[in-house]
Amino acid sequence: MRAGLRGLTTRGRSFLAAAVAAAISAGILGEKDLLRVAVLLAILPLLAATYVGRSRYKLACNRSLDPHRVPVGANSRVVLRLQNLSRLPTGTLLLEDRLPYALGSRPRVVLERLGAHQASSVAYTVRADVRGRYDVGPLVVRMTDPFGLCELTRSFPTTDHLTVIPQVTPLPSVRLPGEYAGSGDSRARSVAVHGEDDAATREYRRGDDLRRVHWKSTARTGELMVRREEQPWESRATVVLDTRAYGHRGEGPTASFEWSVSAAASIAVHLRQAGYKLRLVTGSGADVDASEAGGDGALLDHLAEVRLDQRAEITDLVQRVRQRSDGGLIIGLFGTVSVAEAELLAGLRGNGATCVGFLLNSSTWLSLPEKARAEAEHAHAAAVLAMLQSGWRVVGVDHGGRLPALWPQAGRGAQGFALRAALAETVAGGVR
Repeated sequence: MRAGLRGLTTRGRSFLAAAVAAAISAGILGEKDLLRVAVLLAILPLLAATYVGRSRYKLACNRSLDPHRVPVGANSRVVLRLQNLSRLPTGTLLLEDRLPYALGSRPRVVLERLGAHQASSVAYTVRADVRGRYDVGPLVVRMTDPFGLCELTRSFPTTDHLTVIPQVTPLPSVRLPGEYAGSGDSRARSVAVHGEDDAATREYRRGDDLRRVHWKSTARTGELMVRREEQPWESRATVVLDTRAYGHRGEGPTASFEWSVSAAASIAVHLRQAGYKLRLVTGSGADVDASEAGGDGALLDHLAEVRLDQRAEITDLVQRVRQRSDGGLIIGLFGTVSVAEAELLAGLRGNGATCVGFLLNSSTWLSLPEKARAEAEHAHAAAVLAMLQSGWRVVGVDHGGRLPALWPQAGRGAQGFALRAALAETVAGGVR
C-alpha cells in the first residue's frame, strides 16, 4: 500500500487534494452530500494504489536475442515475453528496455491489459554500427490503473549480452609464403596439390646458404626459393594486431584502427578455413589460440572488444609474439611505425618465420595540409624500406584500400625477388 501511495500520479494527488478541500467545505457548510463527494474522491486513488501495489510483484519476464552475435551493421531481433502471474488482470503496462547509446533509442511498448495468468510477447530490432559487447536491459515496466491515478515502476534485474563483431570480408585464395610448419594433416593435402618439391621449399631469407637455392621452384614462383632442412607437416599462422593509440588516426567506424580490426578478423577466418593452426596476438595483451572448440567465435569475440591502448609499444608486441613463436607465417597489421619500430619488427623473423606486414599509412585517414602530408608520406616510405630490409613482405594500405584487392600481394610470387629489390631501391630514392 505504501509503495502504491508513493506512486500516485499528479491526477491521483489532485483527487486527494480535492477530497480534503471538499471535506473541509462540508464541515464548514454542513453539507452531507459534499462530504460524500469528498469520501469518493479519497477512495478512488486509494483503491488504485492498492490495486497497482498488489500486482507489481506478480509479473515475470524473459528476453531472447536472435542472434546474440552479429557483425557490424547487422540487425538482431529482441523478443520480450511478459506474463501476469496474478489472478487479477493488470492495468496498462508501459515497457521500456534499456539500451546503450550505440544500439539506438530505447524501445517503448504499451500493453493495454494482461489478463489473469496471461502472457504476451513483443519484439523489436537493434542495430549497431560500432563493434563491442553490449548489455541489453534491464527491462523497466511502468504499471498504471485504468484511471491513471497511480503509476509504479518495476525493473527486472536480468540483462542479456549482444556481441557486435567486426565485419568479415571473404578473401580470394592465394598461395601464401611459409605455409608449412609443424605436424598434421594439412601437409598431405598440400603435397597432393603442389607436389613434394613445393612442400620442401620456402622463400629465401637473408643469411640462407645459396647452395640450398631450389632453382626449379624459383623459376616457377618468381621468388628466390631454398630447400627446407626438415619436412614440416602443419601450416601455422599468427595474426598480429597493433593496438598503439598513437599509431592510428581517425574516429568512429571509419578510423584506421577499425580497418585493421576488420582486416585481422577477415584474415583470421580465411586462414582457419584454409586449415591453418591459428594464433591471434594483440598489443593489448590478448593471446588466443583458435582451437576447434572455440572456432571463429572465440577469435571474433576478442576482436569485438579490442581497444586502442595508450601504453602499448612495439617492443611489448614483439616480445609477446616471440614468447611462443614456433615459426610458420606471421601476418601483422600495423598502424604508422617509425623506422626504429620497423627495425624492431625484425625480431619476429626468428625460428624460420615468414612475415607479411600490412602497414597502414594512418595519415591518409586525416585531412592534412600539403606540407604535413608530404612529411607523413616521407616517414611512411622510410618505414616501408626499413621493414623490407628487415626481411618483411610489406603491403602498404591507404585510406579507402580494400582488403580483397590487397590480399593477393601477400601471396607467393606477388612480388618477385627482383621486383622487391627494385621496389626497395625506388623507396630508398624517394626517402633521400
